Amino acid sequence: MIEPYVWAGFIALVVLLMALDLGVFNRKSHKPTAKESLWSTFVWISLAMLFNVFIYYAYEYKWLNLGLYPHEPMGGREAALKYLTGYLLEESLSVDNLFVMALVFAQFRVPQKYQHRILFWGILGVLVFRGLLISVGITLVHHFTWLFYAFGALLLWSAYKMWRNGMEEEGDINDHGIVKLIRRFYPVSRSYDGGNFFTVENGRKAVTPMFVALMVIETTDIMFAFDSVPAVFSITTDPFLVFSSNIFAILGLRSLYFVLSNTIDQFVYLKYSLIGILFFIGVKMILLPLKVHIPELISLLVIGVLLIAGVVASKLFAEKLRRVE
Repeated sequence: MIEPYVWAGFIALVVLLMALDLGVFNRKSHKPTAKESLWSTFVWISLAMLFNVFIYYAYEYKWLNLGLYPHEPMGGREAALKYLTGYLLEESLSVDNLFVMALVFAQFRVPQKYQHRILFWGILGVLVFRGLLISVGITLVHHFTWLFYAFGALLLWSAYKMWRNGMEEEGDINDHGIVKLIRRFYPVSRSYDGGNFFTVENGRKAVTPMFVALMVIETTDIMFAFDSVPAVFSITTDPFLVFSSNIFAILGLRSLYFVLSNTIDQFVYLKYSLIGILFFIGVKMILLPLKVHIPELISLLVIGVLLIAGVVASKLFAEKLRRVE
């Protein structure tokens, strides 16, 4: 049984890192430069890998009862490999989220200097929802093994839907259900009011486009979580490894967005990498109840190769696609 203060300590660490990010390094609203975004991405990846060093020693020497999870006891090497695979899997499946973020910010014309703030508050919502989803999901899969089949089928269906839609454009954000819901209760101002989420217009309280964009991104992340969280269960059901790898991947996603924001439309073939990853993980999950286990090292290699293939293909053929258009 993992001690409660392990969870409290990890959440406190995440909150501290986020407070430093927004309250110190990004205290003033500004458009991040390419150099600043690259540096921020490097820092978040480094922190995630540094935390993996802690994972190794904590699980190897059973600090704080880590590594003694009854359903999946393990040593440091195995835990570190599972954490790294889960981290890379979540980061890769979140790439699709980057395209949605770009679309949302473009549709609502959110100035780049305010985008970081929206993503910051979005992470707080992710912490709560992913924690609930992971705790419920892990409890269920240990009591109902057949859920591995259901989760695997869900991932295969997601891969099929992504393949069927191909490279079609996303629908109008204004048709999003949450946008319609907000407009039923609050008027939506056209003003950003200095980056605030709420404002007063004509004597009435109104929401700014910042708030609407935040809600769209939050609800979109919830939809993506139903793919990515079950996918990590194919790697491990240790709740601390699942949660920590998920959260560190999402923390780094914000700065990665600003690195890719000006070139994200060029990575057209990454969609097909994600289809391959979803298909592979779906099959792996379906095989688990049949006692067929694909080693984490192979999973890590497959995910890495598919991602690299998507990036390389996009770079090689992006110019050709632009000429055709």
